[in-house]
Amino acid sequence: MTNYRIADLMTRQVVYLSAQTTLDEAARAMADADIGDIVVTDGQSLFGMVTDRDIVVRAVAEHKDPAKTTLGEIATREIVMIEQSSTGAEAARLMRDRAVRRMLVCDVDRQLVGIISLGDLAQQLHPTEATTPTA
Repeated sequence: MTNYRIADLMTRQVVYLSAQTTLDEAARAMADADIGDIVVTDGQSLFGMVTDRDIVVRAVAEHKDPAKTTLGEIATREIVMIEQSSTGAEAARLMRDRAVRRMLVCDVDRQLVGIISLGDLAQQLHPTEATTPTA
């Protein structure tokens, strides 16, 4: 994993939705794209990030109405970014230090180019073990 660059491991598909998007709309977008995270925007600005787990923990578990609750209400505002030329080991260390499971990936100009997840790193470290279901 240490020899791999984030650019080789990341997911390039990034879905952007407005902070005003309701959670039910966001959940449908996640299901349609087969992803677990949404980058939340406020106009042209990056607002935050919402994961499928955020929807469950911050909304459903709190009995918030997904048809009325917006991404902006539950989004993680503190975004962790890593440059695409960084190594997998650097990404793992940053995830551990910041206690996150996903990070946005940027290029040298700080433009968003993808997302890296703990699962992406685990897949590279142990390709068969990371995808083999356990009983």
